[in-house]
Amino acid sequence: MTQVIAVANQKGGVGKTTVAVNLARALQLMGQQVLIVDSDPQGSARDWYQASQNQNYDMPVVVGVDRPVLEISVQKLRGAFDTILIDGAAKLQDMTVSAIKAADFVLIPVQPSALDIWAAEDLVELIKARQSVTDGKPKAAFLVSRQIIGTRLANDANRALEALNLPILTARTTQRVAYAECMSTGSTVLDLESNGPATGEIKAILHELQTLIATPLKR
Repeated sequence: MTQVIAVANQKGGVGKTTVAVNLARALQLMGQQVLIVDSDPQGSARDWYQASQNQNYDMPVVVGVDRPVLEISVQKLRGAFDTILIDGAAKLQDMTVSAIKAADFVLIPVQPSALDIWAAEDLVELIKARQSVTDGKPKAAFLVSRQIIGTRLANDANRALEALNLPILTARTTQRVAYAECMSTGSTVLDLESNGPATGEIKAILHELQTLIATPLKR
């Protein structure tokens, strides 16, 4: 059965595309058939895929669906892939709503700053509104992203996020050059440094995410 994961946050610059393409690659390396749906008109995931094709890399295919009919398009693709990852659009509420409707799980990357956490509140409201009419679906969780190593900001962010009453992944991404390099070259951290710390972060995120996806909804 196809699982659909939306990586969403209406605030730009939180690492949505980076998280989406690296998770997609990790799943592909596990033997899954994976599709990335780029729902942002800026097309960052599509640019990444084009770069990967220029380098003849065998990366997950990216398609663009940047109109608010995302849930219809994704529904038609269910069954053809093991996992569909939606790279969410920034600032476009209608696209965000469509992604939430399409998803089984919404992963919300948020940088450890007050501004980013405040910006996530509207998205949480949209998710909870959807959950209230669909028996708790989609599931959702926060991912602290682009943490600066050696600071206390992530712990402060966790305390602030707890007030929004969604799970917070223990795993997180940090500020590493490897993430920027993979986006510009059409690769992923799993290919650039298969045993490196960034790859360890992505694998930890995926493991925790899959555990949350497999956990039955509370009734």
